[in-house]
Amino acid sequence: MEEKEYLDKYEQSLTKELLRVCTQQGRLAGQLLPSPDLDEKWEQVAQPYMGDAIKEIAKYPTVALGWMMYVGMAVAHYWDVDWEVYGKIENLYEYIRDKRGFDEMDEYVRETVLGFSPKAKPQDGKQQNEYDEVEELVRMLSTICLTQIRREQIEPQSPMAFRVYLRSIHALYVIGASVELYRLGYKMTV
Repeated sequence: MEEKEYLDKYEQSLTKELLRVCTQQGRLAGQLLPSPDLDEKWEQVAQPYMGDAIKEIAKYPTVALGWMMYVGMAVAHYWDVDWEVYGKIENLYEYIRDKRGFDEMDEYVRETVLGFSPKAKPQDGKQQNEYDEVEELVRMLSTICLTQIRREQIEPQSPMAFRVYLRSIHALYVIGASVELYRLGYKMTV
């Protein structure tokens, strides 16, 4: 199997599993919610993200993966709020990261971008508030990604490991964006 074909199959399989879990958790309805505007931002977001995340992989692999889901959620939220303004920001990832730094980017996105309070009481008979539920979802999905990467048995720090990692964070970006668009009430139309 050629490398591109292998990577495409890997990402498709991973995305399918993440979509299944999000649907099971009530965060999606069995399909991704694509947006060409958000897809166009991917490379602009991915390059600087990689510079930050690579430093975290050894000690905090789920953070190095999962924070990209928060980025996808934030970009989707900005798309909904006012893309005429946010779409012109030269680098949305740096805009998001620089508010509190990489380590606290998750909290910034949940609190400030998405508007969830860490002190809010759970509603509708739920066990957790939205702030904690999103944190748990990102943790769950980044763990799935990490497990999938390890199953591939790729030599660590190799060029292939880098490419598989890049495909993994792309899947998380797309899932994060879809989850936020779904939460905002968008649905797929045929």
